[in-house]
Amino acid sequence: MEQQARAEDRPGRPLVPLVRNRALVIDLEGALLRSSLLQEAIFGSPGRSLACLRGLALRGMKGLEQVLDAADIGYAHLPYEPDVLNLCLAARAQGCEIYIAAGRFPNHAAAIATHLGFDGIVDLANVPAGDVTIDSRAPALAFDAGNFEYIGDGRAPAGVWRAASAAYVVGGSDRLLRRLEALNPSLKRIGSRGVAWLTWLNAFRAHQYAKNTLVFVPALTSHQLSMPALGNAFLAFLAFSACASTAYLLNDLFDLADDRHHPTKRYRAIASGDLPISSALIAIPALWIVSAAAGLYVSGVFLSVLGAYLITTIAYSLYLKKKMLVDIVTLAGLYTVRIVGGAVAIGVHVSEWLLIFSLFIFTSLALIKRYSELMMRQGSGLSKSINRDYTIGDLRVIAALAAASGMNAITVFSLYVSSPAVAQMYSRPWILWLLNPLLLYWIGRALMMAHRQAMPDDPIIYTFTDNVSRTTVAAMMCVVLAAI
Repeated sequence: MEQQARAEDRPGRPLVPLVRNRALVIDLEGALLRSSLLQEAIFGSPGRSLACLRGLALRGMKGLEQVLDAADIGYAHLPYEPDVLNLCLAARAQGCEIYIAAGRFPNHAAAIATHLGFDGIVDLANVPAGDVTIDSRAPALAFDAGNFEYIGDGRAPAGVWRAASAAYVVGGSDRLLRRLEALNPSLKRIGSRGVAWLTWLNAFRAHQYAKNTLVFVPALTSHQLSMPALGNAFLAFLAFSACASTAYLLNDLFDLADDRHHPTKRYRAIASGDLPISSALIAIPALWIVSAAAGLYVSGVFLSVLGAYLITTIAYSLYLKKKMLVDIVTLAGLYTVRIVGGAVAIGVHVSEWLLIFSLFIFTSLALIKRYSELMMRQGSGLSKSINRDYTIGDLRVIAALAAASGMNAITVFSLYVSSPAVAQMYSRPWILWLLNPLLLYWIGRALMMAHRQAMPDDPIIYTFTDNVSRTTVAAMMCVVLAAI
């Protein structure tokens, strides 16, 4: 009765019953989610990114909100904070009611609450100093001070932190922790305090930088192994690496929904939530500035090649990768561009033989990559990828094309070894014939490993991690050096 009297004494406030059970209130964005609903609606909803841009262009922010409100978000695959979920389990075991605090996109917030088995949603906007009021869409309820626990990231009104019987802040700086401790001495910090450097390396695909060693191929084939040439080639390697990381981050953003349904790609930095989408959006232009600076230091022509590479990778991420065989040709072209960039960096001419050989060999490797992905999907019982125009029934055709492209590459190389140009560049050109069986073995084994589902990644990356492949490539390099 005393509690009811206090409620009646508040002018302009309707009489509401108080929650009998203790409650746990969780801020949705920044606490429960390791990203924001806005970012998830844009990037986590298949095909929604371009629709959001069109809505923003046609109707401004109002149009953007309408498009995002209708976004199809996969609530089961959102990046939830593990420590917060653990606290929810403990609170539920103690009989607490659990509510999500969300100030925007209430439909999505309510759907997340339903998915997680929570009791409803809360709007913390304009919270009075003494209590927290449940959103009007739910039954009229209120929490008195000391009758609820709160988990947030520091953006809630000060009255919420003061009124909570126990408070938790997710991440945050030491300065934020001290400010919130002054509001609630029981405050504890949970969750991650920042992005680990290993997470950044994972997001940047540092292991994929092995592909960028292709910029050294022109220096090797033209016998330009002086320190100035190798120095420019190394700068080209750094420029391509930073540029490639930009492309990988963009690709992960556009593939976010598909990656979260993938058995291995769901552990990528952005898909898992280890790297916030906002941090990735900041890193993308920063990496491009680094790449452009290194490229400009090499030469203006090299910077043009680098720009063409970036534009092609963006087009690939947005559109080309969804087109059957167009994606294969594009991937082969991107590999070849690295060789062209390496030649431009050291100022040598790229022979037609090298370009044709590169086109065939990289087409074969790109096909093997698609074959490996389809074999993985078949073994895992996954449905057709929304970002690839291939089905399990295409496996035989892709394998045949991969083998044919690989054999064509070996044929081109054989014709090159037989050409007069080789006799002028190599003192022992006959030794180069030993590369043919090595190439045949390497390509054939890569296809067999993909068929056996023993190749979990890109064939070039697999070459750098597989002992047999590394030995084969080392033998190839020894053959080339012996022929010089």
